[in-house]
Amino acid sequence: MFDKKWLIPLLIVIVISIVALFAPSVSVVQESAAFNPADVAWMLTATGLVLLMTPGLSFFYGGMVSRKNVISTMLQSFISMGVISLLWVVVGFSLAFGESLGAEKYGIIGNPLTFAFFKDVSTQTHPALSPTVPFVLFALFQLKFAIITPALITGSFAERVRFSSYLLFMVLFCLLIYCPLAHWTWHPNGFLRNWGVLDFAGGTVVHMAAGFAALAGAMVLGRREQHINKQAHAPANIPFVMLGTGMLWFGWFGFNAGSAFGANDIAAQAFLTTNTASAAAMITWIFFDGFVGRKPSALGACIGAVVGLVAITPGAGFVSVGSSIFIGTVAALCSNLAVHFKSKSNLDDTLDVFPCHGVGGIVGMLLTGVLASKTINPAGADGLLFGGTSLFNYHLLTLLIVGVFTFGGSWLLYKLVDAVLPMRVTAEQEQMGLDLSQHGEKL
Repeated sequence: MFDKKWLIPLLIVIVISIVALFAPSVSVVQESAAFNPADVAWMLTATGLVLLMTPGLSFFYGGMVSRKNVISTMLQSFISMGVISLLWVVVGFSLAFGESLGAEKYGIIGNPLTFAFFKDVSTQTHPALSPTVPFVLFALFQLKFAIITPALITGSFAERVRFSSYLLFMVLFCLLIYCPLAHWTWHPNGFLRNWGVLDFAGGTVVHMAAGFAALAGAMVLGRREQHINKQAHAPANIPFVMLGTGMLWFGWFGFNAGSAFGANDIAAQAFLTTNTASAAAMITWIFFDGFVGRKPSALGACIGAVVGLVAITPGAGFVSVGSSIFIGTVAALCSNLAVHFKSKSNLDDTLDVFPCHGVGGIVGMLLTGVLASKTINPAGADGLLFGGTSLFNYHLLTLLIVGVFTFGGSWLLYKLVDAVLPMRVTAEQEQMGLDLSQHGEKL
C-alpha cells in the first residue's frame, strides 16, 4: 500500500538528480594561486572532524531521551547529513556565500544562482573566501556547520515530533534562517561582518540560531503528556551521552580551530581556548551542582563540557586562554541556572537546548565583545575590557537582531509546516514512542 505523502519529496529528489546531470559544475576555471599544502591538509582534517560532531550529537541526545525514543532522536541528527548535504550543493551554499543581493557591505542573502549545483565551486582557490585551499574544500567545511545546526534544534521537541514534518522544517530552516545568518556574518559583504561583529566559528550563526529556534519549537509543539503529569524522566543510556560528549569535544577542535582556515597560530590558539573553556565549564557545572545539593553526575559533567564548547565558539580565535577559562565558568553558571529555572516552568524543552545552546551562545557572544583582543588576533578587534566600546555595542545590537529573526522566523516556519503537515504526533503515537510509531523499529 502506497503512502502518498512521500511521493512529492521522492519526486523532488528524482528531479534534482536529473537536473544535476546537466548542471555545469565549473563553467570557467581561472588561473589559481598556489595552494598551501599545510592549510589543505588541516582543512581536510577539520572538515572531517566537524562532520563527526553530528553523529556525536545523535549519541548525546539519544542517550538522554526515554528508551522508546532513542532511535528516532538519533535519526533526527543523522538524517540532517543527507538532507542538508544535498540542499547545500543545489542552492544552500549559493544563498550563504553567493554574490550578495544586498547593497555593498550590507548584504542580506546570496544570489541562489551564483553557485547553484556547485557551479564555479572548483578545486582552485577563491581569492576572497579560500585563498590558500580549494574553493570546494571551503564549501564542504561550511556544509558541516549547516548540517549540525538543525540537528541541534531537535532536542527541544524530542519525543513528540512527526518525522516527515521535521524534514520539511529542516529544509525551510536551512534556506530561510541559517543561510541568511551565515551570509550576514561570514560573507565579505554581510552587514554584521561589516559592522565588525566577531563570530569566529558560529556562536551566532549556529548556537544562538539553534537555541532561539528550539525555544520557538518547544512553545509551538507544546508539552508532552509526561511533562504535564510531572512524571520523572529517566535518560535511556548515560554511556551514550558520555560517548556523544567525547565525539563532540573531539570534533569541536575542527569546528573552532578549523575556522582559522589554515594551519597557523590562530588555529592553535582556537584549539587551546576550546579545550580550556570546555574543561572549566565541566568542572564548574559539577561543583555548582554539588554546592546546591545535587549529586555531581556524569550527565551534568557532559552537559557542562558542551556548554563550555558552545560558549567559546564565537571568541575561540579572538580571546586569550585566561579569558576562555572565564567564559567557560560564566557560561556553565548561567546555563545551569537557566536549566533549573526552566525545570520550574511549563516550558517543555525536552533536552534543554535553549538553556544550554541558546544561553551558552548568548554568553559567549557577549563576552567575546568584552574580552576579544587584537594582541591575540590582529584581524579581530578589541573588546570592552580593552576599550572596544563599539564592538560590544554592536554585539548587543546583533543579539537583538538575531534573537528576533531566529525566534520569530522559526515560529512562523513551525506554523507553516504544521499547516501543511501536522508537526505533533498523536497521543497514541507519543505513548507508543517515536521509534515504533514513526520508524517501525525499537531498541
